[in-house]
Amino acid sequence: WLSCRLYCEEAKDPKRRSCQTVLAQALDVVVRSFAPILPHLAEEVFQHIPYKKDSEGVFRTGWINASSAWKKPGIEEAIEGACAMRDSFLGSISGKNALEYEVIIVIEPGLLFELMEALQAEETSTVSQLNEIMMASQTTLLSELPKETPADANITKGTFLINLEGGGICEQSSYKVIARPIAKAKCPRCRKYTSESSSTPCPRCLNVLGGKGST
Repeated sequence: WLSCRLYCEEAKDPKRRSCQTVLAQALDVVVRSFAPILPHLAEEVFQHIPYKKDSEGVFRTGWINASSAWKKPGIEEAIEGACAMRDSFLGSISGKNALEYEVIIVIEPGLLFELMEALQAEETSTVSQLNEIMMASQTTLLSELPKETPADANITKGTFLINLEGGGICEQSSYKVIARPIAKAKCPRCRKYTSESSSTPCPRCLNVLGGKGST
């Protein structure tokens, strides 16, 4: 989902900039980690980093000191839970193109549902973090099963154990993932099936390109 953020969002969009920040931080940590073992390679990579650096050389940067700002309670569990649901979704479509599907995630009210809401505030979204992780074209988050389920939908069930605060908070939650073919056209720009016509960009891409539309 990183490629979608980097190449499809507007240059200064917070989603794109946050992705670049994470990649820059990851590169910094990796380079300084292998510097004692591969000093020449580490120094060459460091000298070609395309943004401003605090030191002239990798060995003058000091050892890794990750900021506490990167540690946010619940985020790791939210991502792991979403990845577990994504695995259930991908397993249900047997190697088919995930973008050709929309996903409905059903979780009973509780901690797991709250964690997923942190990744998708809206009930249905094509651009949320949860949808990016699911790798689908559209994701809907519900607290109960929809009244009608199409006959061509694939339904998988699973459970996820949440372990917060060193085991102080434990909760096992069940979920259902409903995958069904999406009834929209493929956007010629982002390649998601979120457009009304195969010759017209989707609403998100129209916004980025300066056209009219909304996400």
